[in-house]
Amino acid sequence: MLIDAFKSETYRLSRNWVQVAVATLIVPILFVAGGAFVLLQAKAKGGPMAAMVGINPALPAAPLNLMDALMMGADKGANGVTLILMLIAAATLYVGDYRWETWRLISARNSRTSLLLGKVAVMKGLALAGMLAFLAAAIIFNLMKAGIFDRSLTFSAEASDMGQFALVWLLSWLRIVQFTLIALLTGVFTRSLLAALFVPWALGFAQTLMGQILPALGWEPTSWKMQLLLPGVAYDTLKAVVQGTSGIDIWPALTGLVLWTLVPLIVALVWFNRQDLSKE
Repeated sequence: MLIDAFKSETYRLSRNWVQVAVATLIVPILFVAGGAFVLLQAKAKGGPMAAMVGINPALPAAPLNLMDALMMGADKGANGVTLILMLIAAATLYVGDYRWETWRLISARNSRTSLLLGKVAVMKGLALAGMLAFLAAAIIFNLMKAGIFDRSLTFSAEASDMGQFALVWLLSWLRIVQFTLIALLTGVFTRSLLAALFVPWALGFAQTLMGQILPALGWEPTSWKMQLLLPGVAYDTLKAVVQGTSGIDIWPALTGLVLWTLVPLIVALVWFNRQDLSKE
């Protein structure tokens, strides 16, 4: 049963609290600590430093809208550092049973599909927890800004703002899940923790370089081939559309991001069900 697999993987991950803390808390803690330092420096020096954090000393202190904090937390939830830390957690989760040779012990108690999908479900939950922690960090940053610069707080949001927030949040979560599924596919094929760590990172780095080089070679950033080849570009395109950029066809980007999410998962499931786990 999938529920049993999910419960067991959740328990196993909860015992590895260091891994959970690194994946979900390091980025929010660094963001809050770095933000506090920048805010205090801006308060002390004023002028250009204050402008860096959106403060104009020449104007009256306007209220801070916490809706802006929510939007920023959703927008930056799938930042590069978070992707790498989630990749480390995903590689450990997906390849751990190969490394410790425990597949042969647990595969007799549940179907292989349920076992693998249970791991994917737990990874999705971990990604969600990391995004919630970063969202809390964004709110804390704005609370610190209000306190340091003596600004009042407000919360003003229309229905369209909440819809935009929800869609950007969903896209950021999907981007994290999509990136970590490359680790799943690599881990199932190679049975190697090192490969599950290195291949997605190398692929992501190569795709980032290609995203900068290919437009110079005449590839349109919104073309089908760019959106299908580079999931990061597809993610950025969809996010831009949600945030109000008009005149962009969303179907290439949506197709690219969905394919880069579903294909690794399906191929990993098919290959895993055909593997010989008698020695694993």
